Amino acid sequence: MYMSVIPETTPYPSRGVFFSRFLIKSPLGDLGVRIFKVCLTLLLLEFIITDKAVSQKPENPDRTVKIGLLVQDSSWTSAVQGAELAVSNANKNGGLNGRMFQLVVRSMEGPWGTGSKQAVTLIFDEKVWALVGLHDGRNAHLVEQAATKSQVVFLTAWPGDPTLSQAFVPWFFNCVPNDNQQAGSIFKEIYEIRKYRNIVVVRGKDYDSEKSFSSFMNYVKISGKSDPIQFNIEDVAEKPGILAGITGKSGSGCLVLFCQPSESLKIIREIKKENPVLPVFGPLAILNENELHGQEINEFDNNLSVPAGEWPETENQKFRLEFEKKYGNEPGMVASYSYDCMSVLIEAIRKSGDSDREMIQNSLKNIRFRGITGPIQFDDKGNRMGKFEIKRTMNGLPVTFKNEIPR
Repeated sequence: MYMSVIPETTPYPSRGVFFSRFLIKSPLGDLGVRIFKVCLTLLLLEFIITDKAVSQKPENPDRTVKIGLLVQDSSWTSAVQGAELAVSNANKNGGLNGRMFQLVVRSMEGPWGTGSKQAVTLIFDEKVWALVGLHDGRNAHLVEQAATKSQVVFLTAWPGDPTLSQAFVPWFFNCVPNDNQQAGSIFKEIYEIRKYRNIVVVRGKDYDSEKSFSSFMNYVKISGKSDPIQFNIEDVAEKPGILAGITGKSGSGCLVLFCQPSESLKIIREIKKENPVLPVFGPLAILNENELHGQEINEFDNNLSVPAGEWPETENQKFRLEFEKKYGNEPGMVASYSYDCMSVLIEAIRKSGDSDREMIQNSLKNIRFRGITGPIQFDDKGNRMGKFEIKRTMNGLPVTFKNEIPR
């Protein structure tokens, strides 16, 4: 296949080799460009990793247990704080036989492919024992490829892309229910339990929104149910009142959002003007406190419901009090999953009792952990197991326990 590759910026040196960003054109359009980018990423990973020795036992001179944390960008402070608190609590309890856990954070700002480069840096230069990721699905695929080639455990705590586990990579584990699991819960709630007849869906253009929307529509197709009324986010942006008019026609209707947090917030604001009690459903990704401020998150209260399942009250109250005392603000959905993901990894490392990466992997495969987001265990593909019933949200969290922190 012929590809036209045009240098866009001046190259920068990395390990004595020059890399550049490119403008890529293909006669097959976007599909050709995507195929070319995937191949390019695999080649880059092969090149970067080939001349580096892969050891199943990372040895750190300072005798710390290093865990790599990859976040979308530097604004994702909540993701870092949740992981930090888990590491802090582990060290208060003696670390790993006296060795302290250390969090090494890298963000993924920069040109396409930065995620794989940062993962390789953490694995080979920082010699981390494992990787934890809170970022989008496309970056998760890049990190997964790096982790697979170097045989390092990789846990995600935010992207729901189901194709991450479909690669059958034994080093991958997902601490958040994937898009298929979330979509299944949403479908069951609105079609089978509440039996809504007037269902309206809005889909975004970004990668993660498309994935979650596709998962939902697959359930609709397989069930033989009537397709919902569908809008692209551009349609809604051009005609702000269009949703309010349609969803207000029936008292048995609902709205389902597969959009970015900021896009979803605009829609909620518009809907509240015409139908403030309209039920709204969507994936967990809408409640990203790194992208919306506290007051903005609260605008979803009493409207939005998500597939979160039961969160244990006692553990949550303790976590929320500790988090607010340390950081001065209440934790949201991202911080909660970040804390749980880091906590279950630390528990697996403790159970393995060794830095051997295969032993850590086996420990995770067999783990049974009681987290603040519910019980955590994984199936043979690394997906989180469990029931993720629909829960109404309050202050950015599912209403399964008292949200107010006692004073």
